[in-house]
Amino acid sequence: MNEIKVTLPDGSQRPLPAGSSIFDLAASIGAGLAKAAIAGKIDGNLVDLNTKLADGAKVEIITEKSPEALEIIRHSTSHLMAQAVKALFPQAKVTIGPAIETGFYYDFDVDHPFTPEDLEKIEAKMRELAKADLKIERSELSSAEAIELFKKMGEDYKVELIEDLGADHVSLYTQGDFADLCRGPHLPKTSYCKAFKLTSIAGAYWRGDEKRAMLQRVYGTAFADKKELDAYLERIEEAKKRDHRKLGKELDLFSFNDEVGAGLVIWHPKGAMLRTILEDFERKEHLKRGYDIVQGPQILKTELWQRSGHYENYRENMYFTTVDEQGYGVKPMNCLAHMMIYRSQLRSYRDLPLRYFELGTVHRHERAGVLHGLLRVRGFTQDDAHILCTPEQLDAEIKGVIQFVTEVMGIFGFEFEMELSTRPEKSIGSDDAWELATSALLNALKDSGRPYEINEGDGAFYGPKIDIKLRDALDRRWQCATIQCDFTLPERFDLTYVDADGEKKRPVMVHRVILGAIERFIGVLIEHFAGNFPTWLAPVQATVLTVTDNQIPYAQAAFDKLRAAGVRVQKDFRNEKLGFKIREAQLQKIPYMLVVGDKEVEGGLLAPRFRDGKNLEAMTPEQFIAFIENEVKTYK
Repeated sequence: MNEIKVTLPDGSQRPLPAGSSIFDLAASIGAGLAKAAIAGKIDGNLVDLNTKLADGAKVEIITEKSPEALEIIRHSTSHLMAQAVKALFPQAKVTIGPAIETGFYYDFDVDHPFTPEDLEKIEAKMRELAKADLKIERSELSSAEAIELFKKMGEDYKVELIEDLGADHVSLYTQGDFADLCRGPHLPKTSYCKAFKLTSIAGAYWRGDEKRAMLQRVYGTAFADKKELDAYLERIEEAKKRDHRKLGKELDLFSFNDEVGAGLVIWHPKGAMLRTILEDFERKEHLKRGYDIVQGPQILKTELWQRSGHYENYRENMYFTTVDEQGYGVKPMNCLAHMMIYRSQLRSYRDLPLRYFELGTVHRHERAGVLHGLLRVRGFTQDDAHILCTPEQLDAEIKGVIQFVTEVMGIFGFEFEMELSTRPEKSIGSDDAWELATSALLNALKDSGRPYEINEGDGAFYGPKIDIKLRDALDRRWQCATIQCDFTLPERFDLTYVDADGEKKRPVMVHRVILGAIERFIGVLIEHFAGNFPTWLAPVQATVLTVTDNQIPYAQAAFDKLRAAGVRVQKDFRNEKLGFKIREAQLQKIPYMLVVGDKEVEGGLLAPRFRDGKNLEAMTPEQFIAFIENEVKTYK
């Protein structure tokens, strides 16, 4: 065959000489496209730009503007970094280097930890290698050949990866004198890596196993052009300022202590107040939507966890203990006690739906390496609820939860995205049950009118779920709310209701959280607001500041009046300059400073000043109380 025909995304067909590559196709369309092309798709699969085309193939050309481009750019840049590390530190052993949401990383086994100065050297070497315009070429070897090659190179980790793959053949990518095990695809040349930055160093266990070697992880990021890179680096600097661990310490909200245990939060007065505000808000919002508040025990018999499937499918994340020779599991979730409440009496279809809500504290065994401030802890409280309903009510209940999430996130100022996570490899329940549950969630998503994505294989072991990801002020994504549909646990615990026909039927259970883990949500809130909580959320809403000691009697009376009315207020009557007191209050990010001088004492007033420096009109304590009450009522 001297000529082939390929189909383009618009459905048109294009003839090409046999043996043509994706690059040849781009060049036949135009010089500009050939210059912009970085990779391609053949029949929906991403491939390198020099991949040969077969007759009848459906082909798409990937440019820097394509959705898939960023991952390819970042993955290729991670290889460039590994090549630079090997050039500078020949004894380093390379492991894995994937693209991630914020950039890429690569893990290395080295004799000494990398330093910030090492990062500068590596980055400089990367620029040198990029400028060299090295071809990035793919080859395929038998696994035996690849193992032999990497053994000669002293790359033990690559040998282990190939052996674990169990494949007949593997693909390698070579650029200059550097070769790496990889599926690809990659950029055509190193010069296509134009805008990158190494950002940080961390430790990481090989394959996440604390018993394996500790590696040096180098993080970086890459973009198609310098403008995008610079914008991202600005966001990173802003994120550092907003880091909830830093602000949590500065604002005296919470702490961690090795004497207490890793991943266990100690809430200080202001942090505990913030939690209380959120929890009170949660109770009010759930009660007005027809939820009943319930509470289950912290430990339940091991036999219950075996019956639910948690022991078989989740026990590595649980803590167990023995009391009077009886085994117990510390609860990692709240659903079992809620099912016991449902089973405590005979239920009629007229009783349904039942919505049980609990601010339930749970404990999960998280590896030390993944613990991260409030965002990943071992002990946390969920705004957990379980809805038990008839199959006919299921659609309305799922939609009701989506509407609940929409309204609550609007109050906090969050936009969000949704994705449907389907059946994982490790799961319980029949195929029919999973099909019914997945269809119920999918139909509700479609009817919501919101865009969504499918996340294959990431559901809970007992049912599929809708994961809701918040977007914060820096456009970062955070997993908080979730909605899980479960036909399986009601079966395992023999939950029934008497239907209109007098027959016993099986209810469906919806597991859901709105904010998710309170700890995690507070961490997200701190970074979203940069610690500048709106008045209704602020642990301290106002502080009374005196100009001199002469105003203390009046200021104390005003303080007492505000506190009695429910305003969260503190006072600063120290013999310090007013400017100093104001700056301290601003550093504590208190919304309002109430200045009291001789003029205010004479007029029975307070002089409010917002934390950004804006002065409000003077008002009486009673007027300020009404002002705060309105801000709280309107969630400002």
